[in-house]
Amino acid sequence: MTWGPYWMFYRCGTCGKKFKYSLEEIHLTRFGECPACKKEAELVAESKNNPPDAPDYEEVSAAP
Repeated sequence: MTWGPYWMFYRCGTCGKKFKYSLEEIHLTRFGECPACKKEAELVAESKNNPPDAPDYEEVSAAP
């Protein structure tokens, strides 16, 4: 049985972009990195505690 992806919600302190990564990609070296400016972003929330504006976060892949 699967419960679906577990999301990690981030906000970039440099450019302000909101995005999320699936926890399934945590093994990749670029996990948590802003897709726009390539800086480390701030963790805002997790799936168990979604932010109120969760639909505003873009889904990105940590794949190179």
